Amino acid sequence: MSSSQVPFRTPYRQSSRKMSVDPRNEINPTIEHYIGIDVGTGSARACIMNDHGDIVGLASENIGLWQPQTGYYEQSTTNIWRCICTSIQRAMNQHNIDPSTIKGIGFDATCSLAVFSEDTDQPVCVTGPNFDNKDGNDRNIILWLDHRPVKETELINDTNHNLLRYVGGKMSIEMEIPKVLWLKNNMPPELFARCKFYDLTDALTHMATGGEQRSFCSVVCKQGFVPVGVDGSVKGWQEDFLTDIGLKDLCEDNFKRMGGVNGVNGQYLTAGQVCGYLSQKAAADMGLPAGIAVGSGVIDAYAGWIGTVGAKVQLDDETLDATHASNDVSQAFTRLAAVAGTSTCHLAMSAEPVFVNGVWGPYRDVLIPGYWLAEGGQSATGELLKHVIETHPAHQEALSVAETFNTNIYDYLNEHLREMAGKEKAPFISHLGRHFFFYGDLFGNRSPIADPNMRGSVVGLSSDKSMDGLALYYYATMEFIALQTRQIIEQMNSSGHKISSIFMSGSQCQNGILMELMATSCDMPVLIPRYVHAAVCHGAAMLGAKAASEAAATEGGKGGEGESLWSIMDRMSKVGKAVHPAKGDAGKKEKKLLDAKYKVFLEMCESQQRYRQEIDEVVK
Repeated sequence: MSSSQVPFRTPYRQSSRKMSVDPRNEINPTIEHYIGIDVGTGSARACIMNDHGDIVGLASENIGLWQPQTGYYEQSTTNIWRCICTSIQRAMNQHNIDPSTIKGIGFDATCSLAVFSEDTDQPVCVTGPNFDNKDGNDRNIILWLDHRPVKETELINDTNHNLLRYVGGKMSIEMEIPKVLWLKNNMPPELFARCKFYDLTDALTHMATGGEQRSFCSVVCKQGFVPVGVDGSVKGWQEDFLTDIGLKDLCEDNFKRMGGVNGVNGQYLTAGQVCGYLSQKAAADMGLPAGIAVGSGVIDAYAGWIGTVGAKVQLDDETLDATHASNDVSQAFTRLAAVAGTSTCHLAMSAEPVFVNGVWGPYRDVLIPGYWLAEGGQSATGELLKHVIETHPAHQEALSVAETFNTNIYDYLNEHLREMAGKEKAPFISHLGRHFFFYGDLFGNRSPIADPNMRGSVVGLSSDKSMDGLALYYYATMEFIALQTRQIIEQMNSSGHKISSIFMSGSQCQNGILMELMATSCDMPVLIPRYVHAAVCHGAAMLGAKAASEAAATEGGKGGEGESLWSIMDRMSKVGKAVHPAKGDAGKKEKKLLDAKYKVFLEMCESQQRYRQEIDEVVK
């Protein structure tokens, strides 16, 4: 580690901590705060959380996105860093937070590939064919959504390497190694030889601290890193795999350009462990004191797990009661975290490794040491709803009417569905779509088919261009999302998981009809968090709390571990609301209908694959 990468510490950091617990200041005790940074696909958000787990400040900034050609999606760490700093300053200023009370910072971000120069530490442009920054933007991120490395992904999966067991049998085009390989195949060799590679969240902690530490969450989940001791792994990175796919040069110097070997020339950390301290430069950018503990970051969906599944649960009809029931880490094994945004990620923890076809993982140590995570997902949920609505002929009419009622188009369409059900005397809303069958893998399938070539299909399509027609199509899309969630859960449970509840996060939580469909289709309660829009950011702030606790324990000579992440989640998670499966006679009838629709859903899924195979056999 060079001198510029040594974590920065300041002497006043210890004294400020002592002041906060000074017994002479009991009348006006200083409340400690933690910052959570969430970098999603479209925005960067800063969340300020107090030491009781309450969010006391929140701000966001939209980040840039470039699409140089179809299937290509690029971003810039320079732009994202600027948005992060602006969000922090706004959240601090708007809520009059004293910067000296900030004790920890946590980051999460999309699982995107960030590229820097090894010799200058400056961003390296990922835009071909010239790979320069002529437009003035440091477009050094290939976004998770980018689908350029089609051939590279096929080559990787054709190796049938043992590490593919840990990504559901196939490495996804959304992961980072296919993107690195694409750069190797397309960049000038002398430029590629100078590149070092980060998951975006690791790039952000690097920019915050100057350190080169990596997060287990990043490298294990998206970069083919197998933790030492798992399946005979010796160094984490698999040299034979990288050599087979044409990335042998990344093995040089003990994989230095990927983060190195743990304990040799690199350091790998679980969620929230101290990865360094806020540097002078980063502190000046953020308007904060230098020396604040920075926690090892996680992929954004995993921050959603942290921000939701720690809530104490008493499954009555209305709420999650945080004052009753024991809440130990084993209860997390029955809880599926569904982190819904542009896409939806499904995360489940287990004490032992559980292999599920089409589901990524199992991943060890990525959140809590010694435990395993599995990750399923839907490539498009929020994006699918948006696409279906915006491409329907009645979209503009619906948008205009929604604006007249001062509401968003989703709430308006939900109300329109309720009115349609009333007019038709339907026993429940799903009755409206009984003869409309929509399969919605328009953007490919992440789980459990793991097939990027999957597409959509419709049975029951008519010439209806009216608002009713739009509402019916919109309903069918929600039904598809719910039924595919059931498919993923059934695949996971049949392989050894024990999922019995769904902990949602993201704006889709506000969609009452969708949440009811999900609960009834999956026959299990759906738990909605207190902070619907900020559950992921809330989880990132808990990483900051973990880092602060570890830093304090180190200073106090207590071994440096501090409070466990699960204990912090248990203590800081808030009461939410439960949505239960439909009940009574009407509920039984609706469940029977949705069960029948699920059989059709599975048939549409299987038949599409069969049709493609039959046609491919003919045309090849």
